[in-house]
Amino acid sequence: MSAAIAAATPSGRSPHHVPPAPRRTDAQRMYFEAPAYYRAQRCDPPAVFLAGGISGIAEHWHDRAVEALFAAPDPVVILNPNRASFPINDPGAGWGQVSWEQHHLHLADVTLFWFPACDAAVTTQPIAMFELGQGLGEGRSIVVGAHPDYPREADVHMLCQLARPGLPVYSSLDDVLAATIVLLGTTGR
Repeated sequence: MSAAIAAATPSGRSPHHVPPAPRRTDAQRMYFEAPAYYRAQRCDPPAVFLAGGISGIAEHWHDRAVEALFAAPDPVVILNPNRASFPINDPGAGWGQVSWEQHHLHLADVTLFWFPACDAAVTTQPIAMFELGQGLGEGRSIVVGAHPDYPREADVHMLCQLARPGLPVYSSLDDVLAATIVLLGTTGR
């Protein structure tokens, strides 16, 4: 086990092994931001994972997405990898973040992908592109959007059309959010 992994898992156990959440009895809107773990229960509403660009971008799209999803008519569980404060100087933080993301990507009923405009010299959001390929390959329910000024926009369109012909790729966050709300309304637990 590498030093970074050992630092992230001092007990030697996976960070996914945490005590269970108190029992819930009805569907309610819930929000989980990394590194807080969500434990699904039978009565919970559908969960949505906010996948896409995090670092090196100007647009804080996650805040807008959370607001729109909580304003939807039906309750939803929001899984947000975009931390308020990422411990950049902690060597184990990267492992913990990726572990959190993989755990929650597989818990979500719907994954919302948004590739915002960004400077290609800073980032092209490679982890989000990997997660998109993973989601397409695993057949998960996804909604995809890429801003016209995202440097790899054409690649997002090509990947989606090759993996799932007919899957729309939206060019605005508002359209992605509207499609996600519709899909969540058809998804039950």
